[in-house]
Amino acid sequence: MMIVETKSIENIPVLEVVLADRKEDSLPLVIFYHGWTGCKERVLTQGYEIAKKGFRVILPDALYHGDREVGGPAEDHQIQFWQIIANSVKEFPVLVNFYKKEFGIKDNKIGVSGLSMGGITTCALLNIYSEITAAVCLMGSPRPVEFARILLGKIPGVQDVDPAYVEKELEQLSIIDLSMNPQKIAGRPVHFWHATGDRMVPYKPTKEFYDRIKDHSYAENVTFSTTQGGGHKVSQATTVEMANKFAEYFD
Repeated sequence: MMIVETKSIENIPVLEVVLADRKEDSLPLVIFYHGWTGCKERVLTQGYEIAKKGFRVILPDALYHGDREVGGPAEDHQIQFWQIIANSVKEFPVLVNFYKKEFGIKDNKIGVSGLSMGGITTCALLNIYSEITAAVCLMGSPRPVEFARILLGKIPGVQDVDPAYVEKELEQLSIIDLSMNPQKIAGRPVHFWHATGDRMVPYKPTKEFYDRIKDHSYAENVTFSTTQGGGHKVSQATTVEMANKFAEYFD
């Protein structure tokens, strides 16, 4: 039996997913991040599959999403897209420290994953936090600066934003850009999945990143799987593959 519990951790709304008979145990921790305009409830499928492996899974709502929606729906916050990711990066240690104190984290095994915007968040976290043990990025991008420039051309009203502000935001993104510091992977197991037909987050830049780093020692445990065609959607098969990766990494 699975338990799904709603919690607020220092004003961060989360769902905690764990097997009922393991609820009070010290377990490996996996934090899974939803996508743009999504919410924690919409990634429960991913949470279930990971938790079935015997891990504690945390599904947070990103800023302006789900229970944190303010000033209109998430769609109204496109210009804050990167601030949302940066906020998730800032809040990561808050979640980790809570569970360290609450139940303990078995063998300090901490995993991160996410889809779309959550996949971008996953790569950003890898660039910042060395305590992360393993990660799986689903149709995200390890190249946020490049991706941001693509997005800029698609955001309505961006032409009215001060160009100096835009450049300042892009410059700040370099802090979380894994493609600029791939050595920070540091031998950790990381898996990327992407569909070639993805029009939301293009496949090619992520695949090119993997091809560029795969023969380096710091990336010896990095893998990549491709779905031919497809689109910007995570299938059940890919979800199961992701959960199996964490089981393999934490074994």
